[in-house]
Amino acid sequence: MPYNSNFDVDAVLKVLGTVSDKFPNGSPEDEALRIAAVALLYVRDIDKLEDYRAYFRDFIAGKPLVVEHAFATREEADAVLASGKVADGALVTIAGQGFTVVNNGPKGWRFLRTRLPDEPEPPDSK
Repeated sequence: MPYNSNFDVDAVLKVLGTVSDKFPNGSPEDEALRIAAVALLYVRDIDKLEDYRAYFRDFIAGKPLVVEHAFATREEADAVLASGKVADGALVTIAGQGFTVVNNGPKGWRFLRTRLPDEPEPPDSK
């Protein structure tokens, strides 16, 4: 069954809540579901839902994500971030791990961890 990129946010949040109710409060599963729900709310609240829908369609369709910059070290990445030479939303890698450049307004620019499809699973996730 194909995924619906025009999903109803409220319906998804309701399902996440129903699933979360099956796990103890504070469990890793409860925490992960809460994080997913809040992330979805955040995307909607900052009026980036249509951008997310496009990303979701591309991700599900298997279209390659374009890494705009690859940095060998965090220090190198931080220096470029501070210089302003990377755009908001740019996908970068730092030592082989994916990150998205995010402008947090008054808090400044930062890298948001974005696991790439070709990254190996972390050893503790199995």
